[in-house]
Amino acid sequence: MSQFASYAAVPLRIAVGGVFLRHGVAKLQNGLPGTAEFLHSLGFPFAPVWAVILIGVETLGAACIALGLFTRAWAICLAVVMVVAILRVKIPRGMDFELEALLLAGALSLVALGDGPLSLWGMLRKR
Repeated sequence: MSQFASYAAVPLRIAVGGVFLRHGVAKLQNGLPGTAEFLHSLGFPFAPVWAVILIGVETLGAACIALGLFTRAWAICLAVVMVVAILRVKIPRGMDFELEALLLAGALSLVALGDGPLSLWGMLRKR
């Protein structure tokens, strides 16, 4: 294995975290009622509750991933979000889901890789 293999998580964390953060901020700007209405239109019960969870995971979780803080736990959450997006939004509407599949693969890879050596958690652990 390459001496740089442990650093593979760094660009992946930044890319996956950045894309999810962008989408989370958009949902945040759309507002809780707008996001809840979208989820309600998809048939989600308790849409306001799911909207809060979705916005939290896509903003707080994405920021934590980009920084390397609890990466595995947040990556599992984001992987679940992508599975739901693919199965409940993209496929039923006949839409392409390349981005969602790529984000799902990235999130699952981060579950395996973890924070990596250049991470906020790594710096906190050293102290």
